[in-house]
Amino acid sequence: MSKQIMVGNVPVGGGAPVTIQSMTNTPTHDVEATVHQIRTLAAAGCQIIRVAVPDMAAAKAVGKIKEQSPIPVVVDIHFDYKLALEAIAAGADKVRINPGNIGGEDRVKAVADACRQRNIPIRIGVNGGSLEKGLLAKYGGVCPQAMVESAFGHIRLLNKFDFDDICVSLKSSSVPMTMKAYQQMAQESDYPLHIGVTEAGTVRMGTLKSAVGIGGLLALGIGDTMRVSLSADPLEEIYAAREILKAAGVRREGAELVSCPTCGRTKIDLIALANQVEERLKTVDKEITVAVMGCVVNGPGEASAADCGIAGGQGEGLLFKKGQIIKKVPQEQLVDELFALIDTL
Repeated sequence: MSKQIMVGNVPVGGGAPVTIQSMTNTPTHDVEATVHQIRTLAAAGCQIIRVAVPDMAAAKAVGKIKEQSPIPVVVDIHFDYKLALEAIAAGADKVRINPGNIGGEDRVKAVADACRQRNIPIRIGVNGGSLEKGLLAKYGGVCPQAMVESAFGHIRLLNKFDFDDICVSLKSSSVPMTMKAYQQMAQESDYPLHIGVTEAGTVRMGTLKSAVGIGGLLALGIGDTMRVSLSADPLEEIYAAREILKAAGVRREGAELVSCPTCGRTKIDLIALANQVEERLKTVDKEITVAVMGCVVNGPGEASAADCGIAGGQGEGLLFKKGQIIKKVPQEQLVDELFALIDTL
């Protein structure tokens, strides 16, 4: 089991539930817009938020953002250690840095000292696209071993200054490389791991790559906090993260839909029916599994593990509960009857 760090009041690692993160895309110095986006993301299920701090105006805004944010705020720092010190003084809950790119050891020490004094953890963010030249030369390019060695180099640097309140990420845009790097890191250390596939892409492809990479790691028991990185509205990252956690069997919240693929026996518009049920299930917070099946012959039996469901036939369908048929229902009333049944569960 990994060690535990505290990001504000949210535990990460040490057996705590896997947390969902995202990053704002508003200008951080625009406090009103940034806080509005954070609140929207938190309402959707985001538990930790990261803000970019590219300049001093952004660093000075962190305090005002922190005052109004319902969730812990992580600051993302590149190159300028003074921005880290300003954001830490302003009340950041966690700092994400690459210790190798913020200058000499005295600057790393200054950041480590400031974080230690305020009990603020540091995330070492290793990225396959920005590995040290020495490691690229040693390994002949980017590879999982180079990423892990980079992480341990940064850890040693922080440990040198008596700092060990550390979380690690090892992200690449390659799913297999990302997974191998995290697996190696999990074997060789007990630092909590922030998992994700970086530069994953648009909603469709990015969600697929993240589902394979993040979901695969979660299914192996690896990962303490996660971000789905998408070229999209950050809300899409939260929706995808929640579904990945459910699909990996890590978190159970709200209703889960199972539906069969269509085949030549299907006598109803199953795709439209499944989409309609999925949309209405968004407002159901019961931890139940609901099935939408296209065949009255096999449907109820195949979906017997579901709490309830419907199976469509010619002009009518079946309403069932735990595989047991309750009644026949005219096709146009199937969805309403299903949700009437859900209300009784």
